[in-house]
Amino acid sequence: MSVPGFVRTVARGFSGGSGLFRPAVLCSGKITVTRKMTSRRQTDHLERTASVHREMELFSARVCDIISESETVKRLRLEVPHPDFSFHAGQWVDFFIPGVETVGGFSICSSPGLLKREGVIELAVKYARHPPAHWIHTECSVDSQVAVRVGGNFYFDPQPSNPVVDLLLVAGGVGINPLYSILLHAADLHRHTHGHRYTPGHTHLCYSAKNTAELLFKDTIIDICHERPDQFSCRFHVTQQSSDIEPQLQPYTIRGRISEEELQRYVDPERTLCYLCGPPPMIEKVSSDLQSTGLPEDRILFEKWW
Repeated sequence: MSVPGFVRTVARGFSGGSGLFRPAVLCSGKITVTRKMTSRRQTDHLERTASVHREMELFSARVCDIISESETVKRLRLEVPHPDFSFHAGQWVDFFIPGVETVGGFSICSSPGLLKREGVIELAVKYARHPPAHWIHTECSVDSQVAVRVGGNFYFDPQPSNPVVDLLLVAGGVGINPLYSILLHAADLHRHTHGHRYTPGHTHLCYSAKNTAELLFKDTIIDICHERPDQFSCRFHVTQQSSDIEPQLQPYTIRGRISEEELQRYVDPERTLCYLCGPPPMIEKVSSDLQSTGLPEDRILFEKWW
């Protein structure tokens, strides 16, 4: 069975990038950006994604809320008022900060439905010394003005005529961000089945982190699984936790890495489509395990981060 036409795959870095693209101004409308080459060696987000599709328009955005998702991760809510702004679940944004030359690259962790309902997107950013992430954690505040541009070929955007697939989402660390967007989009598609809109099959999330404190969005993920237990399920993996697992998480959490045996339970070679995001060694191991279960390589879509 061939891969449906609504998916793409790409390898890219999650950390920000350099100032190859510089907006002249920030305004309430959209801005067409031209490419400015520099002689300096570029090694960050914009270079890594130079061959990846991105929109040409740059849209102004306002920080409307900042939430501490964990001790090391802040979730930004960005109001993007322009009616032409849109994205697909799983895509990222180039993130432009006034006064900061380096351009960030962060996955959108909210659903397209939230943008339609509230005009808002969300980004979950882990603390780092890299300028865009460092600015978000140390200087960003409500009403800060930034600009964003959508890019990425790794996304889930089914059309009504596409074949129904079961989704297997496999995340490591902050690789959860684009997969959480896809999970939320799948939940929206189940909630709003008007006319001939696409409804996915079963969605299972395998999510690995060092400990339960670093499991982002865990409460909402569990709520979705409770809301529609026939359509959604999840399993959390913790690899470096010495303390007891919290009672409310125990039914969903096991110690140790994601195994081939667990993946096997959620693979139907003719029906499963897997989205995989995390560190490169994890991508390679899980991809190999999935192929060993019989899942064709072209049904394993991945995004690597560094």
